[in-house]
Amino acid sequence: MAKPIVAMVGRPNVGKSTLFNKLAGKRISIVQDTPGVTRDRIYAEAEWLTHTFTMIDTGGIERDNGSVIVEKMRRQAQIAIETADVITFIVDGKEGLTAADHEVAQMLRKSKKPIVLVVNKIDNLKDEDNAYEFYNLGIGDPITISASQGLGLGDLLDRIVEHFNTDGDNGEDEENINIALIGKPNVGKSSLINKLLGEDRVIVSNIPGTTRDAIDSYIENDLGRFTLIDTAGLRRKSKVKEEIERYSVIRTLAAIERADVCILMVDAEDGVTEQDEKIVGYAHELNKAIMVIVNKWDLIEKETKTLDNYKKDIQSKLNFISYAPYLFISAKTGQRTHKVLQMAKECYNNYNKRIATGILNDVISKAVLMKEPPVVGLRRLKIYYVTQPVTKPPTFVFFINDYNTMHFSYQRYLENQLRNSFDFSGTGIKMEFRERKE
Repeated sequence: MAKPIVAMVGRPNVGKSTLFNKLAGKRISIVQDTPGVTRDRIYAEAEWLTHTFTMIDTGGIERDNGSVIVEKMRRQAQIAIETADVITFIVDGKEGLTAADHEVAQMLRKSKKPIVLVVNKIDNLKDEDNAYEFYNLGIGDPITISASQGLGLGDLLDRIVEHFNTDGDNGEDEENINIALIGKPNVGKSSLINKLLGEDRVIVSNIPGTTRDAIDSYIENDLGRFTLIDTAGLRRKSKVKEEIERYSVIRTLAAIERADVCILMVDAEDGVTEQDEKIVGYAHELNKAIMVIVNKWDLIEKETKTLDNYKKDIQSKLNFISYAPYLFISAKTGQRTHKVLQMAKECYNNYNKRIATGILNDVISKAVLMKEPPVVGLRRLKIYYVTQPVTKPPTFVFFINDYNTMHFSYQRYLENQLRNSFDFSGTGIKMEFRERKE
């Protein structure tokens, strides 16, 4: 299941950033900060009790000359509203209810999303009565906190996680393959989705960045059921100026997390860029199923071995995903687009593959006989047992004598043996090593 997204919304100076930093640094453990999103920490994966979720700090929603909300801030808030599963609306308990609070509340009510109303700066018991006037916003019971002093944060987090969908649609998720199309702007992600769907479902334009959010489209055919997630392209950090584009970056990373298969789309004329390497690197770190599509292949002049030479060049730059298959297409003309879902399904099948324990241990035993483990210090690595507890991604747990004897090169050798013995093309695999006494 995808991690819930919790957005923090409110006007400036209500203590929103203080709350975000307090939660991120004190009350919950940060699982991962995503580098390169913004210098301000607006995005963090976090845990509370048994729940893992993503926090987003949206920045203040300001009024222009005391009368209208600035358009930029309104757009920023709207993106946060559309992105979030739960919205925390933070107001100032010392300053009291303002016209800006009413306007934000009106936007939030239209979203039909769960809203947690947070009255901040309630630093002592005598200030508790300040919360009553916020019932006028009409969005439920306010919860009082002091972000600066850390008061009431546990109750706040309990209220937030109450809104998470713990039931899920597990049956549907098992049958449905989530495919995220990733890559820099204007490489033809939306065009490919429209070609696969047979309709103009996604706005297509040659202006980079037309797709601001991650958009889901659904398709069912004889291969199965697919959710196609069209993500906004990632630009260089220096070019991510608009707040709205920062949220596009967040949505792209969130789309990768919930995807089974990530399709990196590369512009045939531009080749692989640094941004391509970074974004597919994120998918690789999560051990997702990955395939590479080179689009606009119809614009390349062909000579003998043009495709082979081009493919070798890309593979050298993306050598860390050597397991990924390649497809050369033209989304505009439809060349080879009929193979996209077929290849994605093959990658997914390997991503979801399970190996019987007996066969798995036979393969690893033979691998150890063929190449003896190294001696590190005075100890030699011993592998007692291997098991595969989960799929998506295929995860292998090795029980060994001493973690310090597992050299990186031997770990890579074992991965290659697994890949050679069982077809894991198109998917990352995860390897864990646990010490066990003899």
